[in-house]
Amino acid sequence: MDNPEFDMLLREAVDEGLSSVGDSSKQAIYFHLEKTFRIEKEEIPLKIEDFAEAIEKIFGLGANFLEILIMKHLYNKIGQGSSQLESVSDFSFGEYVTAARRGFSTSQTLTETGSNTHLRCNGDMGNASE
Repeated sequence: MDNPEFDMLLREAVDEGLSSVGDSSKQAIYFHLEKTFRIEKEEIPLKIEDFAEAIEKIFGLGANFLEILIMKHLYNKIGQGSSQLESVSDFSFGEYVTAARRGFSTSQTLTETGSNTHLRCNGDMGNASE
């Protein structure tokens, strides 16, 4: 499920979530992720489970706060709203990201299909009037 647009939005959401601890702390976290856990900023979407595990090792119980914050930013960015976050509390961070990715891909497919249908209708109407 490779989706560069979703990956970019996820990286932005992670960045915004980590900003809650302050800019210098955020930079230290990225440094620690890269040097200790071998996760570069650009790789976070591809290594989401490793990222979650690293955040949990760094912050302990405080990782939940950051994960929820990141998910709220992500769900707002992809237009799903964060109300879904409270509905299923048994999900892990990685499962939330996977669900968001699926929802984003589905909405993108529907949007693209709708756009193509709209273009076809406009094209057909143009041909009919000639």
